[in-house]
Amino acid sequence: MPDATRVVAAIRSALAKVIDPEIRKPITELGMVGTVSVHGTVASIALKLTIVGCPAAAAIERDVIAAAASVAGVISVDVQVSIMTRDERDALTERLRGGRSKELQFGPESLTRIYAITSGKGGVGKSTITANLAVSLAAGGLRVGIVDADVFGFSVPGLLGIAGSTPTRVGGMILPPIAHDVKVISIGMFVPSVRTGENTAVSWRGPMLHRTIQQFLTDVYFGDLDILLLDLPPGTGDVAISLGQLLPQAEVIVVTTPQAAAADIAERSALVARQTGQRVIGVVENMAGFVQPDGTVLDIFGTGGGSAVADRLGVPVLGSVPISVQLREGGDAGLPVVLAHPDDAAAASIIAIATALSVRERGLAGRKLGLSVT
Repeated sequence: MPDATRVVAAIRSALAKVIDPEIRKPITELGMVGTVSVHGTVASIALKLTIVGCPAAAAIERDVIAAAASVAGVISVDVQVSIMTRDERDALTERLRGGRSKELQFGPESLTRIYAITSGKGGVGKSTITANLAVSLAAGGLRVGIVDADVFGFSVPGLLGIAGSTPTRVGGMILPPIAHDVKVISIGMFVPSVRTGENTAVSWRGPMLHRTIQQFLTDVYFGDLDILLLDLPPGTGDVAISLGQLLPQAEVIVVTTPQAAAADIAERSALVARQTGQRVIGVVENMAGFVQPDGTVLDIFGTGGGSAVADRLGVPVLGSVPISVQLREGGDAGLPVVLAHPDDAAAASIIAIATALSVRERGLAGRKLGLSVT
């Protein structure tokens, strides 16, 4: 029979490979593993969950049992589940924040690239572009997060299939839900009627909007991200100004349709970003045309809007996304087209934009990039 001390050490080593699905770190690093002992062929493990009703409890316990059972000499596993004390949760929160409390996670020293997706008017598909870009980047191996800052028209959770999800709170820290490997936070997750499937409206003035965005950037734990996407509300209002103040290093991408009227308005959102010190890096033209069964293109919203905005701003057109039934269906179903139908013309265009964004200039958060230019 293997020596008990060696078996315990092997179990702890195996448990170091169990990842908390919300925090995305090994449970051994999070202080979730207490006493480990072995009696004959039975392993006993004390598991400390972060909160009562932890939504990942069943998955964590299952993975703990599987990890311990993989160790030679262990035939059965007994897991005693308890909840962290308040002091233990506070210590965990401080450790995850690196000892910094109530500070912006993405300050000037952060290696995370921040892309603010904006538009001059609503209805141009800005949120759809944001959601699909995020999923495409994550599918390429990058760690990606989204702040749905479109407080009045939040739609990202629905586009990603997590409408009604509730973030987990650990002490003063908020853990964002994860969809398609993208961490997402949205005001819609905090409006009770939205979580129960009802429709509602958020009517807030500037100061409350600023506090909400600031809380998203301080209390929400995103961890070590390669890319953070900000889905801004259309126009040039309070949220755009607040984000310009909080994240002046964010790089702005303007979404417009080919229509001249939309293009003219889109330019204004870019000018506001520049006034706050942010850099506009390009334009995405959405709804660029509809490819008919005979192969001809029907320009429902006209042509030239994207290039016109780009020329006036002195930036490139990052991509032109055609009208796509599958893109719309994917948004309605919460399954992004870049995953469901990657060969669709709209999906291919978005994937190409994501590839270009993933390899721009400096490295991201220290990892080898998963996307390559084709």
